[in-house]
Amino acid sequence: MRVRVKICGMTRPEDALHAARAGADAIGLVFYEPSPRHVTPAQAASVAKTLPAFVSRVGLFVDAGQEAVHAALREVPLDLLQFHGSEDPEYCRSFGRPYIKTLRMAEGADVTAFARRYADACALLLDAYVPGVPGGTGQVFDWARIPRDPGLPVILAGGLTPENVGEAVRRVRPWAVDVSGGVEAGPGRKDERLVEAFLRAVRSAGEA
Repeated sequence: MRVRVKICGMTRPEDALHAARAGADAIGLVFYEPSPRHVTPAQAASVAKTLPAFVSRVGLFVDAGQEAVHAALREVPLDLLQFHGSEDPEYCRSFGRPYIKTLRMAEGADVTAFARRYADACALLLDAYVPGVPGGTGQVFDWARIPRDPGLPVILAGGLTPENVGEAVRRVRPWAVDVSGGVEAGPGRKDERLVEAFLRAVRSAGEA
């Protein structure tokens, strides 16, 4: 099975287009103001419109008000919504769009129970847990804590880089991997060589 790749935290159209040309399956747009990778709906629209067919546009939100999500949807052709906060299933499904729900892997996190609660999600994104930080920490968690079949497709995130993503793919065999800071020259500015190296590492591990 081919492992999909999402490059998150896009802020520049040229970075998104390069990622697509290099083979990324999806790009992520962060609508969370405290993040250094935050984009406004207008900025996100300029990034999204550069993408060719069959590259998914994913909007990331953290405990956003419903109107903030609707405002983004009015301006940006988002294919998927990604919720990184404490959003309940009813909220997640209320927008009538496919969604991903993130679980930060705190001590004692029950991935299988979480998957049952969000059974209509397209996938679970598993990320490292750092108190007070909803994501983008650059930290790796213990992949051995991921059950073999939690009930939903798994997107692996948390501290992935071109150097460690091959091992992550071989050990976890996730549906997809998600990277942001691990392929950056600076917050929100992707490094073309790192993006290409990351994608090569995923492809190589997936073929092993």
